Amino acid sequence: MKLSGFKVFTSFCLAVLLSAPAWASPSTANTALPGTVNYVEGQVEVGGQALGPKSIGQVTLQAGDSLATSQGKAELLLTPGVFLRLGDNSLAKMISPSLTNTQVQVQGQAMVEVDDIHPENNLRIIEDGIPTQLMKTGLYGFDSNHELLQVFKGEAAVLEGDKEIKINGGHQFALNATGKPTAEKLDKNEYAQSDLYRWSSLRSSYLAEASIDTSRIYINYGWWGPGWFGPWGWGGWGWSPWFGAYTFFPANGILYSPFGWGFYSPLVVYRSPVLRGPGFYARGGAIHTAPRATAHSGFDDGGSQGDMGGGFHGGGGMGRK
Repeated sequence: MKLSGFKVFTSFCLAVLLSAPAWASPSTANTALPGTVNYVEGQVEVGGQALGPKSIGQVTLQAGDSLATSQGKAELLLTPGVFLRLGDNSLAKMISPSLTNTQVQVQGQAMVEVDDIHPENNLRIIEDGIPTQLMKTGLYGFDSNHELLQVFKGEAAVLEGDKEIKINGGHQFALNATGKPTAEKLDKNEYAQSDLYRWSSLRSSYLAEASIDTSRIYINYGWWGPGWFGPWGWGGWGWSPWFGAYTFFPANGILYSPFGWGFYSPLVVYRSPVLRGPGFYARGGAIHTAPRATAHSGFDDGGSQGDMGGGFHGGGGMGRK
């Protein structure tokens, strides 16, 4: 009887292991570092070398490296839960890729989505020679063409010389302006129609869904996989084989992006079933609309959101390598 029970137990364990996709095992995937390229579209290059879908998750900016777009867009990972996105004819230069001291210089148009941040993070974006520290979760716009910092949500500290100027959500600040520096009210509705804003919102929605679909991999393999350290640690990046990009996992619970999309901890996904229907999915009592690429395909389905330029266009296929 003991031998029979042991056989049943080992057979069950083997079945569980075999049921999880080996090509998506967190134990064999590398977690992302600050400066990892997470998406490219159109004409994008690093150091004069053009980037394509195969570059996603494989190219990481080191100190001094620059990611540049011409007629294209790009998404760069910073600290876990922070996405930097570039619009057309823009550039991001990595100054410091440290997790506790992350500094990026931007030119042109950039948007930073901060879904998670900790007191240990020193996250700074340098525009027109002026560093801005991002203090809270939120959404931040940088437009060096007009020397503007835009705080849609959150709080930023502009460091001009020996002065620290706090900019709250719903305000914008003119850099290098003459006279007394003051923040002005920001017309969110005006900028919400811009190409970079709409594209960033769409990217955020894809990655939020990817956090749900990829969480089962981490549940199968436990929280010892790279990126997510379980309910007692910080959140982290996790590679999504279906979406061909890294997504974000909170340590526990649900974190909502400034666009309203939810990023789910693997524990929440494990405890709550998913109900799907035409144009929506529901988890844990929350209902979400689903303007997204075809599930698990990695390709844009040509739906109503396709004109926004946020499809995945074969970004990585079904495996990372």
